[in-house]
Amino acid sequence: MSGTGTPQIEAAELEALRAAAAEQNLSVAVVASRWHQVVMDGLIAGSRRFCAEIGLQDLTVVRAPGSFELPVIASHAAKHFDVVVALGVVIRGGTPHFDYVCTAATEGLGQVALSTGTPVGFGLLTCDDEAQALDRAGLQGSKEDKGFEAAHAAVAAAVEIAALNR
Repeated sequence: MSGTGTPQIEAAELEALRAAAAEQNLSVAVVASRWHQVVMDGLIAGSRRFCAEIGLQDLTVVRAPGSFELPVIASHAAKHFDVVVALGVVIRGGTPHFDYVCTAATEGLGQVALSTGTPVGFGLLTCDDEAQALDRAGLQGSKEDKGFEAAHAAVAAAVEIAALNR
């Protein structure tokens, strides 16, 4: 299970993120693919939960046709939002298509963050089967909440970048 080593978010960190997010008036876009709707609903809900926990209620969700399209839509979102959270699911099949989509989406999202300077939370699940995806989707009975974690990572990065730029 990939959850081993996941950092715990302490109450003090949440409070600091809440204060910084309010001070910076952070705007957040969640770019989410349409494939595997049950998993995606869980990931989006996890991102919403994190943002609500730190007082960011105004979250814009933009849907991508699939995970391959996440980088191009995230690049446009990065022009208009302070934080982008990219969410998607790719489940391994019997062809190399899985590898091509995962590589393109992963490298593309990294390039978006580097070229725009906008933090991009990486919530792309790359799983061997649907059970693994469901276990990471933040649903009732899931062991992990990757939507929550991706939103946390992106907002925390935005706060750190703002501190570096002061």
